[in-house]
Amino acid sequence: MSLKAFKLLAGITTAFALTLCGAQAQTKYPKDTVMLATHSSPGGGSDIFLREMVPHLNRVMGLNFAVENISGGSGAKAMAVVSKAKPDGGLFYATTPTFIYTSLLSKPEATYKDLEPLVNVFFDPEVVYTAADSKFKTLKDVIEHAKANRGKWGAANPASLERQVLERMKTATGVRAAVVTFEGGGDMLINVLNHTLDIGIGEMQEIRPQMEAGKLRVLAVMGDKRLEQMPDVPTAKEQGVDVSVRKFRGLAGPKNTPPDVVKAWEEGIQKVLADPAYKKVYFENGLQPAFIPHAEYQKFVADFGKETEDFLRSTGTIK
Repeated sequence: MSLKAFKLLAGITTAFALTLCGAQAQTKYPKDTVMLATHSSPGGGSDIFLREMVPHLNRVMGLNFAVENISGGSGAKAMAVVSKAKPDGGLFYATTPTFIYTSLLSKPEATYKDLEPLVNVFFDPEVVYTAADSKFKTLKDVIEHAKANRGKWGAANPASLERQVLERMKTATGVRAAVVTFEGGGDMLINVLNHTLDIGIGEMQEIRPQMEAGKLRVLAVMGDKRLEQMPDVPTAKEQGVDVSVRKFRGLAGPKNTPPDVVKAWEEGIQKVLADPAYKKVYFENGLQPAFIPHAEYQKFVADFGKETEDFLRSTGTIK
């Protein structure tokens, strides 16, 4: 063999070896199809969050994602299903403060402590809204009506952050409005549109189609600052109601989720949040990107759970 031929063969062999090593170093995700479960009914906040993210996850992570609605017990049924699943990367649950409130306010088969927080994706500002043709032009109008007539306010489900926000709003203003709950934001929205409810509370992604159709009026942002998408809508605090909250949206799976699965999700979520096509979608919905990696998210959820439990005990809601 000539020297030239030998060098060419050596180069090919080296290139092949490097390619093989690279392939071995890249961990293959253990499942081809991943189910993302939510306690929300179709049209609810978590349902929309997952369904709008799925096409971008499919493209970025190269897997097949599907959404499953496991309604019942304000998340109790979904938590039970996920807690019993194999920790093989095939099933995850959309986390919001609801899964903590449900765990503390009832006695579910499985609680948030039986799941393993995976990563956080967004913070999702809450807004108070009414029908566009209602008589309520401001949050003050709603409060004054509730003082005189009690009124009806709507929240997505009994054990939700939204429910607690409305209860805190009642305490802060001294009104006795009835808070009516549903299994999802979509069902509640219908009752706002038909004037069964004076107001509802939820996220922009739930109500954006109705807002764009001119059927809803947003009265207040329940956060510390106005939203960039709606700069003319004041916060509740600006209107004299001292209530502000921050809702998180992330994922959790069964306990002992493998490190390679965790790593794949940490990398995948960061990539999808940086994706221009998805950025356009979540910006329009008012979602604020808030990636929290696995180790930090575990602590975040534990701290949120402790703070929520302390709050519920201080108000006499639980003993």
